[in-house]
Amino acid sequence: MSEDLPQPVLIVGTGVLGTSLGLALRRREVEVLLSDRNAEHLRTASGLGAGHPYAGQQVGLVVVAVPPDHVGSEVARALADTDALVTDVGSVKTAPLRMLDGVSGIERYAGGHPMAGSERSGPLAATPTLFDGRPWAVTPHARSSAAATAAVDELARLAGASVVRLSPEEHDEAVARTSHLPHLLSVLVAGRLADAPTDHLALSGQGVRDVTRVAGGDPSLWQQIVTGNAAAVAGLLTQVRDQLDVLIDAVATGDRASLGEILELGVAGTRAIPGKHGGPLRPTASVFVSVPDHPGELARLFADAGASDVNIEDVHIDHDPARDTGLVELVVDETRADHLQTSLGGRGWETHR
Repeated sequence: MSEDLPQPVLIVGTGVLGTSLGLALRRREVEVLLSDRNAEHLRTASGLGAGHPYAGQQVGLVVVAVPPDHVGSEVARALADTDALVTDVGSVKTAPLRMLDGVSGIERYAGGHPMAGSERSGPLAATPTLFDGRPWAVTPHARSSAAATAAVDELARLAGASVVRLSPEEHDEAVARTSHLPHLLSVLVAGRLADAPTDHLALSGQGVRDVTRVAGGDPSLWQQIVTGNAAAVAGLLTQVRDQLDVLIDAVATGDRASLGEILELGVAGTRAIPGKHGGPLRPTASVFVSVPDHPGELARLFADAGASDVNIEDVHIDHDPARDTGLVELVVDETRADHLQTSLGGRGWETHR
């Protein structure tokens, strides 16, 4: 239990983020209260053990975990109705802050945004480990008190996350680049599949699944996110549009030099993404393993990989549409790939590089 976090903590909103946060705090013995206009969500979150329903008690910290369009009004309500410190977990920071201009008690508010979530929604999608090892942007504004900022730092730490300190403006520019733009481009690619012929879709592999996975997010939620961060997102989309014009011309004219420059820039971008634990990206290699689609086979593979004394950095699974078999890609340190392939082959697995 942490004595540094103002308690009880009131979480307003019991969707996947609010309920997950309640579960994460309860495992650290923090006293948590829950509030939600959706009575069914509130009952579910309480039943899962994320906290107890709020009944007007005095609280030390209010965490607003509602959809983006309602963050500003709920923060204002919390500042007016309580003497508590206030934060939120919204994905856009400057738009709600503009709504709070002139609100009394604004110094008690400091924003926050955990970079964690799920394509699923609602309290039943919650997990106490959702924030473990994930970045949590702490975004105090110019008038945020030291106490408010410290409370958000401690909240993130207790939830298992690592703190990244940004201004609200820096945050919105960052998430536009790393979250909002990727989502919209994923949507555009996925949209080209919606009316595709069945025989075309039969060729779908892991690549198209990787690119389109996040496109399955709740459209109504993403409408709020994107419009709430419109300026930053529009600026990046304009850059992409300009580059797309160059790409179209290069493909249409067979200009391999220009095409190569764009492809190389993509490689440079993937290398710029921080590696495991925030460190530099380390060279990796893949070992592909054919795995029968039967209960227990995946567990057996991981056990054999562990017995090979090789740490798995990432995993991808591509299901064979014609057979009850999956192709599992084990991503490992480049220097350990040959050893893993040999070891798994010796244990009866069909592998290839």
